[in-house]
Amino acid sequence: MTQTPTARTPAQGQARTQITVPAKHPMVMVLGSGDSLLRVIETAFPGVDIHVRGNEISAVGDPADVALIQRLFAEMMLVLRTGQPMTEDAVERSIAMLRASDDGEGDGPETPAEVLTQNILSSRGRTIRPKTLNQKRYVDAIDKHTIVFGIGPAGTGKTYLAMAKAVQALQSKQVNRIILTRPAVEAGERLGFLPGTLYEKIDPYLRPLYDALHDMIDPDSIPRLMAAGTIEVAPLAYMRGRTLNDAFIILDEAQNTSPEQMKMFLTRLGFDSKIVITGDVTQVDLPNGTKSGLRQVQEILEGVEDVHFSRLSSHDVVRHKLVGRIVDAYEKYDSQNGTENGTHKPGRGKAGHAHKGK
Repeated sequence: MTQTPTARTPAQGQARTQITVPAKHPMVMVLGSGDSLLRVIETAFPGVDIHVRGNEISAVGDPADVALIQRLFAEMMLVLRTGQPMTEDAVERSIAMLRASDDGEGDGPETPAEVLTQNILSSRGRTIRPKTLNQKRYVDAIDKHTIVFGIGPAGTGKTYLAMAKAVQALQSKQVNRIILTRPAVEAGERLGFLPGTLYEKIDPYLRPLYDALHDMIDPDSIPRLMAAGTIEVAPLAYMRGRTLNDAFIILDEAQNTSPEQMKMFLTRLGFDSKIVITGDVTQVDLPNGTKSGLRQVQEILEGVEDVHFSRLSSHDVVRHKLVGRIVDAYEKYDSQNGTENGTHKPGRGKAGHAHKGK
């Protein structure tokens, strides 16, 4: 039982801590509806006995685990103080951040509360904010640098957070317009096989960008902003020959650019503009033999001043938990079999080994 009148005395080598929850924080906010948040903590620390009596929480167990639980509840109080509720996902991510810090894997001063309470944009009754440490660092990099690359698997918020920063920049008048673009290449499909005009053919590839915009801007105002050129959503080919000033420019699905397209896009940068380039180098849909511009550009621009590479991983996936496990499973399979996305790389034999010349 989680609600008990007493907690056992710690055995030799164990530690005990007691946390008093301030009266201004209802216990249901701390423990979760039906003790859902408490169950997350108990699952994460199976060797620790956690007991609740009134507004007192006690924990007995391994000293390191007990100390971490004490820090966890302190971080939760800081989040709750802002008026933001804690969720099961937020508790799990907070535990992961604190453990990484304890293991020496954390390389910065950020705390879970700082990550979880950094608001980017509030729109239509909801607030967009980073949910992981890498996401916070990605958002901070967009503030600090002119060109930022957000590289990572599906579901890590690369494009969504970049678009939130773009809308924020537009609303605060840091830029005069937003330009959203994608290369028109997708998973084996070609534009020529789709019915309709060029605009109708392009639209399915740009639809995810429209969908994100609808989350952040009043949908009724989007057609007006697009008609005025304040927001432009266009295929990458439409960027050629232009210089983009006073703009926040996002290139999405950049793994599907060729090296030539990537260079063309980067050199569109004008004065008082910012570029964010997002992509997943494990999901390249280019024809066999075509090198990804996103893969190559990392070799070319790494270390260049005012250019930053933010790399996200399966730990930053904020979709269904299973998405992160799927990403990890594919990475494990690829590393064991010399494949990409579960299929053999061009020029590889059936066994996944390169053919050797005589």
